[in-house]
Amino acid sequence: MKLQMHSIHFEADQQLADFVQQKVDKLETFYDRIVEGEVFLKHNNKEGIANKTVEIKLFVPGSTLFSQEDAPSFEAAADAAVEAMRRQLKRFKEKQMAH
Repeated sequence: MKLQMHSIHFEADQQLADFVQQKVDKLETFYDRIVEGEVFLKHNNKEGIANKTVEIKLFVPGSTLFSQEDAPSFEAAADAAVEAMRRQLKRFKEKQMAH
């Protein structure tokens, strides 16, 4: 899957980019017709410790799936966003099979 990474207002290091790429690539095991994806990494202005946001947008035939999660670290936010996306992909695949 072709994945575009965007780090908003900071420069993400290669280790973080590789971590997110690896996590998102695992989503292809749940639905193999993913066309491409976009990941946005950004610092938000919320108070408290959960000030890192990861947004994942996946393009599948006929639809676009989106998940966004906040956490104290980008790794934790990526884990949560990938998990939310996994649930969406399973639901989307079930709907496709029902038709």
